[in-house]
Amino acid sequence: MKYLIMVYGNPRSRAVWDSFTDEQRAAGMAEHLALGEAMTAAGELVLSERLADPSTGTRIPAQPAALAALGLPTDGPFAESKEHLAGFYLVDCPSEERAREWAAKIPESVLGLVEVRPVWTGD
Repeated sequence: MKYLIMVYGNPRSRAVWDSFTDEQRAAGMAEHLALGEAMTAAGELVLSERLADPSTGTRIPAQPAALAALGLPTDGPFAESKEHLAGFYLVDCPSEERAREWAAKIPESVLGLVEVRPVWTGD
């Protein structure tokens, strides 16, 4: 079964990262690289990417007429959270427990910034 392990960031976690020395940043990235290598060696890593800062993204504005037709509110287009998706690991594991084991090894997990969610299969 496939699970998406999402790594989140927020202004506070970004400020902590920005305060690190070059050596501390390199060590943090080395942890992610080693984790990816371990997932690959286990045959469970499908894909992993770090995302660019959210300020570089473009959110597609909602079409008011379409929202009105569906009876949905039109006060957007923005996310209602300060947190943003910073990166992800897509793993194919035999169980959610195994995906959680991988997620617990992500450095950001100690800050509560990691989420594991099954990939919907349509079943």
